[in-house]
Amino acid sequence: MSLYRLPDRGRVDRSTPVTFTYNGSPYTGYAGDTLASALLANGVHQVTTSIKYGRPRGIMAAGPEDPNALVQVETPFPEPMLTATTVELYDGLVASGLSGQGRLATEPDPARYDAMHQHCDVLVVGAGPAGLTAALTAARSGARVVLLDDQPEAGGSLLGTTELIDDRPALEWVEAAVAELDSLPEVRVLSRTTAFGFYDDGFVLALERRTDHLGFAAPEHLSRQRVWRLRAKHVVLATGAHERPVVFADNDRPGTMLAASARTYLHRYGVRCGQRAVVFTTNDSAYQAAVDLADAGLEVAAVIDARPQSPAGWAAECAERGIEVRSGHVVTGTTGHERVIRAHVAQLTDGRPQLRSGIGCDLLLVSGGWNPAVHLFSQAGGRLSYDDALGAFVPSSSLEAVTVAGAARGTFQLDGCLADGGEAAQRALAGLGRPTAGGTPPRPSAAHESAERPLTLWTVPDPDEQHAGATQFVDLQRDATVADVLRATGAGLRSVEHVKRYTTIGTAHDQGKTSGIISSGLVAQSVRAGIADLGTTTFRPPYTPVSFAALAGRDRGHLHDPERVTPLHLLHVAAGADFEDVGQWKRPRYFPRAGEDMDTAVLRECRAARESVAMMDASTLGKIEVEGPDAAELLDRLYTNLMSSLKVGFIRYGVMCGVDGMAIDDGTVMRLADDRFLLTTTTGNAAKILDWMEEWLQTEWPDLAVRLTSVTEQWATVALVGPRSRDVLALVAPELAVDNDSFPFMTWREAMVAGVPARVCRISFSGELAFEVNVSGWDAVTLWEALLAAGESYGITAYGTETMHVLRAEKGYPIIGQDTDGTVTPQDLGMSWVVSKKKPDFIGKRSFARAENQRADRKHLVGLLPVQRDILLPEGAQLVADPQIGPPPVRMLGHVTSSYRSAALEATFALALVKGGRDRIGQTLYSTVGDELVPVTVAEPVLYDPEGARRDG
Repeated sequence: MSLYRLPDRGRVDRSTPVTFTYNGSPYTGYAGDTLASALLANGVHQVTTSIKYGRPRGIMAAGPEDPNALVQVETPFPEPMLTATTVELYDGLVASGLSGQGRLATEPDPARYDAMHQHCDVLVVGAGPAGLTAALTAARSGARVVLLDDQPEAGGSLLGTTELIDDRPALEWVEAAVAELDSLPEVRVLSRTTAFGFYDDGFVLALERRTDHLGFAAPEHLSRQRVWRLRAKHVVLATGAHERPVVFADNDRPGTMLAASARTYLHRYGVRCGQRAVVFTTNDSAYQAAVDLADAGLEVAAVIDARPQSPAGWAAECAERGIEVRSGHVVTGTTGHERVIRAHVAQLTDGRPQLRSGIGCDLLLVSGGWNPAVHLFSQAGGRLSYDDALGAFVPSSSLEAVTVAGAARGTFQLDGCLADGGEAAQRALAGLGRPTAGGTPPRPSAAHESAERPLTLWTVPDPDEQHAGATQFVDLQRDATVADVLRATGAGLRSVEHVKRYTTIGTAHDQGKTSGIISSGLVAQSVRAGIADLGTTTFRPPYTPVSFAALAGRDRGHLHDPERVTPLHLLHVAAGADFEDVGQWKRPRYFPRAGEDMDTAVLRECRAARESVAMMDASTLGKIEVEGPDAAELLDRLYTNLMSSLKVGFIRYGVMCGVDGMAIDDGTVMRLADDRFLLTTTTGNAAKILDWMEEWLQTEWPDLAVRLTSVTEQWATVALVGPRSRDVLALVAPELAVDNDSFPFMTWREAMVAGVPARVCRISFSGELAFEVNVSGWDAVTLWEALLAAGESYGITAYGTETMHVLRAEKGYPIIGQDTDGTVTPQDLGMSWVVSKKKPDFIGKRSFARAENQRADRKHLVGLLPVQRDILLPEGAQLVADPQIGPPPVRMLGHVTSSYRSAALEATFALALVKGGRDRIGQTLYSTVGDELVPVTVAEPVLYDPEGARRDG
């Protein structure tokens, strides 16, 4: 048995020894230990060194508030930045200390992660005395209750004490309470589950650690961690409180701990954290730790109470055990390196330490008071106020459907917590209109213990006046000191938020649980302001660190970014297509034949489209049905041009703009009936545009009677392009009149095509005579194969997205997101014709009148023709006016947005955004190509068939 492990105390399972390795040395612990408790049981206090100064750092606390004990776990999977106080021990654990920086795994995590949704009437966060009482009270009414707690077992602070409830050990009451909750059908108890975020409308996120404690024995079929998305009608926050240290010189030495944490290690883990202790306190709670440790055989040399008068009852208890009590004294510093060997004590006179002396010890326990854990309450929007009697911030405002109970609202006595929890549940039930079953149930009772008023003491004056505050550590994880705080306020900072960012206090893994309020107190002292006026820094999620793997859940690998394929995908694969990803879709980029590279294949496909007939799978275009009596009105408000005048059977091109007047998408609108339209979007913008439309419909125009439905995946679309496309379509749709008079440009018809029902549109994105044939996804293969067979004699050719880009760019058709960058209006694109002058309003209209949007030097979309006809300009290349570049900064005129080789032009060409571009047509500019500047001629953006005769033929 270790010198520090007691044989008759704690809740660890001594029948199950556990071996582990820390910093390369083997150790033994027990099932039920944390890594921290097992290290302390083996006499290991120093676990790491500090991130900035490399000073030895030891275990300071027993929970997630510990700022020091960061470790890297190596088995069964490497994971950095874990707190030793929250890592449950398992056989074969290998870990090492960190100096604030970890190492990510080089291999994928094999564990599974998932998420669950849960609705309930009452959510209780925290299974301590207040939380258990609240959960029992709510559950007995028949309400649906969820109780969650971050520990492996319920009890909260009771796990580390010897308290009595109803005149029996408190943990017996806890065991009975949990058994009752487990027996009720409408109750779910989640252990090892931390609520880390509280959002609007009773929405709480929590992380359940399901198999972390099992190590190598974790079943493969169970997810390692689970994110719970909890929606509660009422939330009871029984999150407890964190003990606060006092800052003094060299307060970071290993062996310096929070007093209540040492008591927890004693009663919960059977670990005596040292052999000779000094207790430094400003309140009554540390006396209980001193008494319990003395009763366990640890020599307690003295209790140093900063208050002028020590509590008589506790002084008597200490006297019985031979513990010296020094009231009106403080600890001013420590001596030691790897561990404390001496505490420096001085009498506090007029706020200054006098007559310093030393007390030998290997354990220094500190208690500067208690901070209610108000993090979740604050995240939900609750306001805090400073309680001068407690020296802490407590909830001051009431939130709808939220109640705070127990230590989380400043009630630190056990009997008060028990009462508070029951009353919180009764208020929750009353708000839900649920009476308490059988009236108010009897509440458990505990002895009332009076406590003397604590002293609020943020820091002890530093005896080293020459380097005052330099070794008084406020945030031990960040190596931030009192001197750093004073330097911040000396620089003129007055806001605690500004000081936080200047010093980095509260920005580490512990989020300032032990340092944040101290920092506020120090700032208040420095600037001579009230801490109540300064307040605290903002409490933000997550309350404790959450891994990206847990947040991602099952959305990893191919599930993180799902691959979407069209109904024709397997045919494209069989044809040897080279694919590219476009908005999650796998789209054929080109169809190479034997010996062809991409350039060769694309030129061949372009010639087929321009000279005969070609076809493309266009199924990925976004398709949204707009239906309802106000459908036309909605579209008029969304598009820059008029859609309500569109006749049934006709199609109109349209552009959508943001409120700033910048183009966000374009596509076609088909009128299917008086109250029904089908609009198309670019492939990558389908979801974005549907969301955009829904936002306006639901939040700004809820009076419009319109329904929006995505039908992208219901329709398969094949674009049939080229001068012989009409001949091929006539072969597969013999009953459809395809001549120009019967089927003019920008109209649609319903017909049987290849023996299946189809909607045929006379639309062209290539500038050629073209049709888009839309059929059910189930009929896509039938249509594709029929078109291939019908066009065989014409040399019909399948083409991909690269060819599509060349064809549309030759015609000057822009692609939103490629030829635009969020700063481009329809007018900049040379599309003033698409902006209605008849409509009184539409999204973005008012922005067109801004002076910024009227500037003559705005960037316009233009064509570029390299003087050397075979030079391919890089997309993104910058354009300048003078080939002789002087010293920076160099004035850039614009950049290349699209660049291709053209079979029709027998040259390369590009599209570009150029300042005042339309006024520069015919001028020579210069484009970067590698390290050279090459001349280009600015041209109209439409470089092929500008009259549109081929499209309209």
